[in-house]
Amino acid sequence: MAGLLAKKLEMTRVVKGDKFIPVTLLEIPEMRVVWFKTMEKDGYEALIVGILDKKAEWKLKEGKTTLSKNEFTKIQEFELKEGEKEKFNVWDVVNIDTLEGVEEITLVGYSKWKWFTWAMKKHNFHGWPAGHGSKFHRALGSIGNRKPTRTHKGKKMHGHHGNIKVNLKKVPVELVNKEINVIGVRGPVPGWRNSIVNIIF
Repeated sequence: MAGLLAKKLEMTRVVKGDKFIPVTLLEIPEMRVVWFKTMEKDGYEALIVGILDKKAEWKLKEGKTTLSKNEFTKIQEFELKEGEKEKFNVWDVVNIDTLEGVEEITLVGYSKWKWFTWAMKKHNFHGWPAGHGSKFHRALGSIGNRKPTRTHKGKKMHGHHGNIKVNLKKVPVELVNKEINVIGVRGPVPGWRNSIVNIIF
């Protein structure tokens, strides 16, 4: 298995030996295999999993065998290694059991969106003199150049802040609780509470 979807819950800490280890709790919901990408048709092999909507779960219990994309709260594609495709069938259940024996994972999520922010907050500038005589406190400063007479690309200025893809590699798994489908990974995880994070291993 190449990956799972998880919901970010909160941060806490666990005790290991004589140390407190900060962890982020991730809830792994029950997922279904939606479809496959094949080498013959798409040029690579991948597994597409989805989290069912609660209403869709009742439809399956009542005997319905097909669902549309609108009946999934989240659908995600994970690339498979060679020979892994045979392990799964469409509508198979994917859950926390697939993490058994995994010690390190890669986390992919989106950072918190802070809307449009000014340059000092966005780039952590230290600011200008704070005395009463100064009339230049939290401004960006000069952005121009004499030669060339334009602003250089990549200049740190105000604008869209956050909501960018963040990859965390080799994150240790410190806690696995199969009774409540929750794992604890060391350190912070990108995103806001209840956001969806991709787990790749």
